[in-house]
Amino acid sequence: PIAENGFAGIGIGAAMAGLRPIIEFMTFNFSLIAIDQILNTAAKSHLMSAGQLKVPIVFRGAGGAAFQLGAQHANSFEQFYAYTPGLIVIAPATPYDMKGLLKSAIRDENPVCFFESELTYSLKGPVPEEEYLLPIGKAECKREGLDLSIITWSKNVFLALEVAEALAADDISAEVIDLRTLRPLDEEAILNSVRKTNHALIIQEQHEVASYGAYLAHLIQSKAFDYLDAPVGLVSALEVPMPYSKPLESIILPSKERCILEARKVMNLSPA
Repeated sequence: PIAENGFAGIGIGAAMAGLRPIIEFMTFNFSLIAIDQILNTAAKSHLMSAGQLKVPIVFRGAGGAAFQLGAQHANSFEQFYAYTPGLIVIAPATPYDMKGLLKSAIRDENPVCFFESELTYSLKGPVPEEEYLLPIGKAECKREGLDLSIITWSKNVFLALEVAEALAADDISAEVIDLRTLRPLDEEAILNSVRKTNHALIIQEQHEVASYGAYLAHLIQSKAFDYLDAPVGLVSALEVPMPYSKPLESIILPSKERCILEARKVMNLSPA
């Protein structure tokens, strides 16, 4: 039988003994069975041992919804782990970022939660054959713009790019910021973009209550308040468990239409 609590604990012990294990959860929904190992042992052993123990381990797996996985297999739990000091949390989107950040995660001396997406596993994109690493804690601007900053991570980067393209037809120049890493967060990349555009829209797959996106909105409004021409927009999954029904699933998750509507609201424009 698959025992997430068991192999997470074995991996943590192996990391303390000098190895660099990679623990795969089929999805991060199953990581809840091992959450005590991750949050209370992997994340805190370096501090509790006064620096004597290091836990260079990577927990990787799919996060968020795919197509019709049902309520128990479609949760976005990035905020659970990003909440915890001592963990690094990475959530890339493109093949290039996936490989470069995974290799950096393996080399890091700290425990890393590496969120992937089942919907991007078949995605194709340029990846260098030669060795390369990407820095942890650095966001990337996936599209430059002047009027609106769209901030997101993981597979919603592709949704954000679609939204930006649609807004361009209405002469709204949207910038897309791919966070790539949630902890440590590249605050300057976010704030520099918002200071330029004066408007911000966050797209996330989490529910809004106690979410990472809500934290980002607080960050922007507390550190770039004087630059904002409108409140920060936030598009989230609706506040219900994910149903198996495909039509209902598409309503609950952030959609291009909902994002455009929120973007126009942030820009103080009437609905299209």
